[in-house]
Amino acid sequence: MKLSFTTLGCPKWGLPTILARAKEYGFDAVDFRGLGEKLDVTLLREFSTQVDATARMFRDAGLAVSGISSSIRLCDPDQCTANVEEAQRTIPALKALGSQFVRVYGGGSIDRHGREGAVKIARECMHRILALPGASDVQWLLETHDNWIASHDCLMLLNAICAPNVGLVWDIAHSPRFAGESVDMAFSKIGSKVRNTHLKDCRHEPDHAQASLDGWRYVTPGTGDIQLRRAVQLLRKAGYDGYLTFEHEKRWHPELAEPEHIFPAFVQWARQVLAEV
Repeated sequence: MKLSFTTLGCPKWGLPTILARAKEYGFDAVDFRGLGEKLDVTLLREFSTQVDATARMFRDAGLAVSGISSSIRLCDPDQCTANVEEAQRTIPALKALGSQFVRVYGGGSIDRHGREGAVKIARECMHRILALPGASDVQWLLETHDNWIASHDCLMLLNAICAPNVGLVWDIAHSPRFAGESVDMAFSKIGSKVRNTHLKDCRHEPDHAQASLDGWRYVTPGTGDIQLRRAVQLLRKAGYDGYLTFEHEKRWHPELAEPEHIFPAFVQWARQVLAEV
């Protein structure tokens, strides 16, 4: 397995710093969720008119782009046109960067459309995306996020879309935290669909000053209540050889540890786990 991080964790770094630090800390790749003030990197020249130069910078640094984390929300009927437009921008960027993974959300309003209605909306939108030139070369990966975390719900959506290049990004912490599923339970159901991962650790401490409304707070990987080591063990046993992507939500939670501290801590923890499982 290889190590990556999303740029959600380093919102103040420019591209040269991202490349230098990724190499220095021992990462294999970078997943782009924003660069500077722009969340959708496909709107930046570094990922459009100058994407070949960006690709060359990665090659020269000996690094890969593990994916682009998009803002596509499949179950929102008001966003379908915007989804397709973002997908159109993302496909050539990925090709130039030598990558294939795009994270997408389910999203949508279950109260408004019902789960079956939301699934129908997602299927229609995803089929429009899959009809785009080059879309068949891309892995479109639904993150276990928002309304689509429980294993049953994820599989319901994926089975409705029914395309070989549509799979899952398993946000491991979300399974126990939001769906009440242990990592063993979640992986036993969705493991065959997992093609990328998000790793972060958190601890249930309702009285802590940094706790979220649900009583959880983010901590250094390996020090919280999430069974990340077990998740890595399950992934390895299943033959998964993709990315362990560290998702440090610094952009949304500026009080979290600085990337200069937490990124190398993640690499140290992950390398140790990979050597032991």
